[in-house]
Amino acid sequence: MAQVTFFIPAFNCAKTLRETVASIFAGNLHEGDEVVIVDDASTDGTADLIRQLQQEHASIRSIAHRYNRGGGAARNTAVENATHEYLFCLDSDNILAPSSVPKLREFLAETGADVAAFQCLHYFVDNASAVTHRWIFKPGRTSLADYLAGTVVPGASGNYLFTRESWVRARGYPEFAGALDAWGFGLREVGTEQKMMVMPDSHYHHRHGHESYWVREARRGKTSLIALQLLIPFLEQLEIRDVNYIMSPKGRLTWFERLDQRPLRLKSGQLGKSGTVEGLAPQSTSRPGLARRLLRLLGRRLGIR
Repeated sequence: MAQVTFFIPAFNCAKTLRETVASIFAGNLHEGDEVVIVDDASTDGTADLIRQLQQEHASIRSIAHRYNRGGGAARNTAVENATHEYLFCLDSDNILAPSSVPKLREFLAETGADVAAFQCLHYFVDNASAVTHRWIFKPGRTSLADYLAGTVVPGASGNYLFTRESWVRARGYPEFAGALDAWGFGLREVGTEQKMMVMPDSHYHHRHGHESYWVREARRGKTSLIALQLLIPFLEQLEIRDVNYIMSPKGRLTWFERLDQRPLRLKSGQLGKSGTVEGLAPQSTSRPGLARRLLRLLGRRLGIR
């Protein structure tokens, strides 16, 4: 079985990083695996904590950016310096379930997938055992049609297992995309017809409710424009009516935020199916309210750090 490089893009995460790293060593890291942490020029105690973690665990390597370059660049730096063929991105405030990655590794190999994701995200605020709600991905293969049918797709979290060849074919994480770096990477994977598989009955723990990378970036109000830039290489695969919609003056400013209400179709007419959300408050389950809530929750992420 191929060995895994776990990599963590880290920026000002001194409060959460130790718990994240501990989850890797809770039955997920096998002999010969490694952990690569990229400090994206943190200004809190992250650098000191990384040094402490390296003293505690010989399998941890660290790389430091001289200046803050963003999540996409930190992820690409990690992959460029990874030793192994299998790569698992774990954001610096999320937590793996014990002994979950070995099963995911087997699933990727058995299905011949390029990408393998857990089916559920168990959202929490401070205590991983206190689940506030869940994202549940459609099991089996996630296609481009599924990816454009709503926001609940594996790339929205970015915390999954993939091969180095997948990263090469996708041309890496888009470094211009801000908090959409992980979503854009997933789009590039399915857009190039890579096999993205979701393993049934599996999960990891996804932190929310704090000033995350996505929350900071989303305030800039350019999400749909950035997402459109990411989608442009794949427009020929879309139905012309939907291309006209997202390129229209109004559509290009709002299409991504409205994706759950107004999904996009492929040229073949195929309409995909995204995942579901379980456990949202009743007042948030109308379609407009759900879309806004999903965008905030997406919100912990489309590539969080």
